[in-house]
Amino acid sequence: MGMVTSFGVLALIGENATVAAEACAGQILKFLQGALAGQPHATLAVSGGTSPKPMFAEMAKSSFDWSRVHLFWVDERSVPPTDLQSNYKLAKDNFIDPAHFPPTNVHRVHGELPPQEAAKLYDQDIRTFFQLADGAVPRFDVIHRGIGPDAHTASLFPGEPLIDDHKNRVGAVYVERFHQWRVTLLPAVLEAARLTVTLATGDDKAEPLRAVMRDPYDPKKYPAQIATREEGEPEAVSTVWCLDKAAARLIG
Repeated sequence: MGMVTSFGVLALIGENATVAAEACAGQILKFLQGALAGQPHATLAVSGGTSPKPMFAEMAKSSFDWSRVHLFWVDERSVPPTDLQSNYKLAKDNFIDPAHFPPTNVHRVHGELPPQEAAKLYDQDIRTFFQLADGAVPRFDVIHRGIGPDAHTASLFPGEPLIDDHKNRVGAVYVERFHQWRVTLLPAVLEAARLTVTLATGDDKAEPLRAVMRDPYDPKKYPAQIATREEGEPEAVSTVWCLDKAAARLIG
């Protein structure tokens, strides 16, 4: 496992996708454990796609005390929770059920509802759990994200107007490419996370990763740049990239 640390950003490069995903799980578990040393519970928001499966499996087989963790989602498709496209179903099948995660600690997006209603309900859940005042932003302990071949992250695709929204917490977005509504956390929430762990594997992620890490900051063009460039103390790692060699081939 290769390792590069620079200005608050840690990059872990594994031989293959499974190794990268397992490293991602290790980083999440390590940070959650540290958070729980000083607080009664921790918060984790996860993403979907195919790459997190081995990450979820690694977390599920750990002996971690999940009763002290509350689980949220970065985004969700507007589908029922039993649908194969559901990010909730992916986590349920590969993480929640195998890990015997407490159902009362699971805060899913109700994708079966109309998207605006689902976004409002999810925002209310977040506001209630974090005991937020009007306009306040939650600070998740860990947010796990992915990156698409077009450099999208969460359900914020290039050109999405909500990328400029730093006031609201949750939004409903229509993804024209997939003819599908989704519910997603918005930039202010993504930027507030104590730790952002992004898992990226496969050759099709090489060019978007190069652009995200090397090109000028332009999240409207490269949404995955959100919350990936640190302005704080170099020793305070708050962004971790877990990559396989294929994805990392252009950033060495």
